[in-house]
Amino acid sequence: MADYREAPLASRPKTLDPNEYFNVSPEHRRAEEDRATLRANLKRQYQMQLNNPHRQELIEDPALTRWVYARANPHATFRPTTKTSLLGAMFGIVPLVVLYCLFKTDRDRKEAQIKAGTLERKFSLSS
Repeated sequence: MADYREAPLASRPKTLDPNEYFNVSPEHRRAEEDRATLRANLKRQYQMQLNNPHRQELIEDPALTRWVYARANPHATFRPTTKTSLLGAMFGIVPLVVLYCLFKTDRDRKEAQIKAGTLERKFSLSS
């Protein structure tokens, strides 16, 4: 821990911060232990239900339910930000404008060549 150097764009992990690691109050430490105990009990209860060979009912996993809901309804959890707006414009609007400009300039160039009589048409359907 003594030779740990912080990265320039990342904060120090909580486990390596001496103030957070060594100077924790007993109440805070007890609350963390209680939360860890509760998580362990929930995990043990779920594992017992999952591995029960005589079960008849469906096991409901709330984390799996949340994940499936988030996959099925992406717009409910979508938060518009500057980055998503710029990416949406870049992949949705910019290609349309570029293609419009490309086709328009090519068409205008061909029309000008036709008016000037300098366009050589390789495939003539009228002859």
